[in-house]
Amino acid sequence: MTVNGESQRDEALTPTPVGVVNLANSLTVLRIIIVPFFVYALFHEHGTSNFWRYVATALFLLASYTDRIDGQLARNRNTITEIGTLLDPIADKALIGSALVGLSYLHQVSWWITIIILVREIGVTLLRFLVIRKGVIPASRGGKAKTTVQGFAIFFYLLPLPMALDIPKALLMMVAVVLTVITGFDYLKNAMRRAA
Repeated sequence: MTVNGESQRDEALTPTPVGVVNLANSLTVLRIIIVPFFVYALFHEHGTSNFWRYVATALFLLASYTDRIDGQLARNRNTITEIGTLLDPIADKALIGSALVGLSYLHQVSWWITIIILVREIGVTLLRFLVIRKGVIPASRGGKAKTTVQGFAIFFYLLPLPMALDIPKALLMMVAVVLTVITGFDYLKNAMRRAA
């Protein structure tokens, strides 16, 4: 009887293995798949078609929404995986990076803004890989806030809005740049601590 009870307790204490293929990871992969379709819509008719700009904006919103819910699903369903933790920021960078490069190519966002943000994003991704043996660096609150502000700024640049809104759009993008730089240094300090 005791042996049975002990084995049942042992089974209860043993964590259930989480499969790599789950809903949260599938949404992350979907975000990556959306990126080329988003880029196609953004560049269709050289970015001058209002219809295609709305299509690009809708795809950007859909991809951003998957970013919002995949993490919640992973936590709520206890399906957090290392591959998911690693893929999620890569999917974010693919979406944000392609949007910024596209908008800069279309002369709507200054290249220096795109370069600063991309250097930070690529740098953080490399830091994650360098210290992966010490554990995956999860997204911080500051990093999530940065992603949110970047997303809103890009959303307003994607929409064919009147010129009267150019200054508010630019100010929002400046906030995104500041958060990008600050959180980049935070990740660097975190990575150095882990590597030590």
